[in-house]
Amino acid sequence: MLFYTGSQACAWSDPDYEYFNLFTQSIIKDKSYLPFLHSYSTRFYTDFKSSEIPDENIDAWKRLFNNQFSYAETDYLVNKMSINDLNALKKENPVNPLLVKAGPGFYQKYSEAIDYLIEAKYLEPYMRVKYVANPDAFYYNENQNTQNATDLDYQKTISALTSLYHAAHNPEIKQRYGYQLVRFNHYTRNYDAAVNAFKTYVQPVRLKGAPYIMALDQLAGAQRGLGLDSEANWNFFQVFRDSRSRKESAFVSMKLSDTASFNNILKRAQTGEDKNMAYFLLGYDDFTNPIPVMEKMYEINPDSEILKVMAVRSINELERSYLPIYYYTTNNSITETSPSDATVKDRTVPVAAPEKNELSFWQKLVRFFKNLFSSKEKRGSASGSGKDDDELLNNPDRIPVFTKNNYYYDQQQKDFLDDLEKFTDKAKGKSGDEYWQIADAYLKFLKKDYQESTEILQSIKTSNPEYQEQIRRMKLLNDIVSQPRIDADYEDTLMNNYASYFKEQHDQKKDSTANTDYYGVTPSTKDFLKDVLANRYFLQGEDGKSFLMSNKLSDLQYGPDLNLVKKVEAFYRKPDKTEFEKQIIAKNLDDVGNIDAFFSVIYGDHAMKSGDFASAKAYYAKAQNFSGIPRMEWSEQANTVVPMKYAATAYNGFSNIPDLVFGHNVWVSYTSSPQESMEEEDHSAFPFIKPFMNKLELADALLRLKEIGNGKGTQAAKANQLIGNLLYNTSILGYYRQIFVMDLDNTNGGKYDFQNLKKKINYQYYYKNFPDLSYLEPDHFDLAIGYYNKALKQSADREQKTRILFQMASAEQGKYYQYETNNTINTDYSDPKWSEKEDARQKQLNEIKNQEYRTYFTVLKNQYSDTQTAQKLMGSCSYFDYFMK
Repeated sequence: MLFYTGSQACAWSDPDYEYFNLFTQSIIKDKSYLPFLHSYSTRFYTDFKSSEIPDENIDAWKRLFNNQFSYAETDYLVNKMSINDLNALKKENPVNPLLVKAGPGFYQKYSEAIDYLIEAKYLEPYMRVKYVANPDAFYYNENQNTQNATDLDYQKTISALTSLYHAAHNPEIKQRYGYQLVRFNHYTRNYDAAVNAFKTYVQPVRLKGAPYIMALDQLAGAQRGLGLDSEANWNFFQVFRDSRSRKESAFVSMKLSDTASFNNILKRAQTGEDKNMAYFLLGYDDFTNPIPVMEKMYEINPDSEILKVMAVRSINELERSYLPIYYYTTNNSITETSPSDATVKDRTVPVAAPEKNELSFWQKLVRFFKNLFSSKEKRGSASGSGKDDDELLNNPDRIPVFTKNNYYYDQQQKDFLDDLEKFTDKAKGKSGDEYWQIADAYLKFLKKDYQESTEILQSIKTSNPEYQEQIRRMKLLNDIVSQPRIDADYEDTLMNNYASYFKEQHDQKKDSTANTDYYGVTPSTKDFLKDVLANRYFLQGEDGKSFLMSNKLSDLQYGPDLNLVKKVEAFYRKPDKTEFEKQIIAKNLDDVGNIDAFFSVIYGDHAMKSGDFASAKAYYAKAQNFSGIPRMEWSEQANTVVPMKYAATAYNGFSNIPDLVFGHNVWVSYTSSPQESMEEEDHSAFPFIKPFMNKLELADALLRLKEIGNGKGTQAAKANQLIGNLLYNTSILGYYRQIFVMDLDNTNGGKYDFQNLKKKINYQYYYKNFPDLSYLEPDHFDLAIGYYNKALKQSADREQKTRILFQMASAEQGKYYQYETNNTINTDYSDPKWSEKEDARQKQLNEIKNQEYRTYFTVLKNQYSDTQTAQKLMGSCSYFDYFMK
């Protein structure tokens, strides 16, 4: 935690999944620096294969065996082969296939090397420091009984290694025994002996290869144990400098906690590259503005490899600010009109607008003739958007725009794009590496200078395959993001030239920026391009396509806004879809089973909540092939999530609705069973109300009840009461509130918040993260009250009237909750009069509640307090009891 200046709000989120990673960090040529690429999730970057960083120790062994084995075979021989296999070889009876393959005479030729490996494999299980628990330690070490260096006989081990050292003739093998002596003394905490062993057995051999680096690493550890921090830091620095595979561990072992420690290393650095490495260590964790450190490194060596690591880390930091995958909701996200109701011109929310990127005369000329002579019909044009190409291209709601969206370094975060661009432009003039040109082109892309970015990319000549892939991707990005309007012609271009970037199977096969691990698939080039196109469609007024570029059709279940649903359906039914629309956009329709039934259920539900039972019945008649609300569930058999399979008797969004939906509350408890929370209303006079119904049957029952309710007498009163019960029970306050909002149960969540009647969610950045912002149209409680009122007038039974009035009071309570939500005033906690203002506000709300939203409670108290039903209600409803008293 010491390495972070902030902490995350959610411990299970991964910040490295919150940007698109369009500039591939790993294209640096020196792969030994891969661990030092930018990462927030882990102390070091881990998104690479360990085999990408060759181990100098394995290379040394490979050379010692005269390259008889491949790198992988040498690694197996040194690190994985059992000691028994080597002993069998020594007895001239090899059984391991690799050693058999080596042929007869292999041991005689390399006897010293094999004998050393046998000794090293014998020692290896013990080569760790004995753990000694601190009495104040807050954790338990489960490996307390693991073998360690003190389990070996110290004198015998030292004597054996010393003897083997003197007997060895090969200088490299001799130095390896010296390394074992240093390491053994270090791990047994004989630090002075370790330092002496290095001077006695390692240095005199005068080799500076892998064994020397390994021994130097152990020497530095022993010096740290002796408190010789300056010497330890310098030796760890040398390991960091000279080793490819031990850079990360050496970096961790260095303790540059103060200016003096850094200056000591800088003073000892002899070469320019040494000095640049020292500056890298200084600037590694400071990304408020890395440019000053990079300037110092540039002055020393503009072609330094480690300077490129600093540059790629800087680019990655900027990219996180310019290209986040998630836009956090702010006050600007709320407007008085919904995105479906707003005109396109109303969608511009004031933000820091970038400099306008004017089209060149040549671009305008080409575009004019393209439009003039295009032989294709503009099938996908959005001529009604009211925006010309320049306005669409430069809309301030277009990504990329710098934002302090990154909450990890939010207070210190700075936009150093201009400074980095100047630096990169300077570096590409001095260095012969095409890397700087690629970086410069990418920074131009972030600044929306797509034409210059493309020109730079066109001029780069390179044979490096990683560079070539990055250039190819960036040319694609420039082409697509610089396109102001996505019409049918350009969709054809996308399919002809870039189809592989949009197809699902591409993510893990070809796109080098997409990786899969525990958290799933990381955001990739495809995801960014989907965002760009979703935004373009959104600004063009093509909401259906915009929604489906960012979401699945099934996501509508989380916010079935009717206007948006209609626009998505309009795209679904569009007869002349382009190939792009068919293969890329329309595929997101295919996750709900029967698509027509899915739309019909949404429309039917909306009609039911609106009290239009006839329309609901017509829609539900088309929804009988509905396969259930599309949800996922965990499969033990498949060991993954799979589409939910509904039991024959389970509610699935359409079928198996119990007749208790016509009942009334015993008490308000959404988590209790229906039998505990609800009580059945007598509906024996209406045999068409079945114990369990689907929505078509339910709508038909309501139509029949409505017809009966238009009559007079007891039966008409009961019919209207049942309709009122159903409308209340399926409202936000009812036990069955999930029935008409595309949900499976009544558990709490965003759907069941009292939404502001006037203010709806406005998707400033198209419909991105749609399921995260649930939206339902507010309940119309007056519908239920209307039916209750008819029942009240038709009934002559005082007990029934009492129940009806209580239900009306409950619905009126819902109207008050809506009023309170719409008139919330948030007083700043820092206001010294916060408590006083809050008390006054609550007093005002109480007065309004009692004066305007207690109509039916008052009637109950004044006219029906003597009924048995009222007495029973006082026992089950504490608020009603309080009101009556």
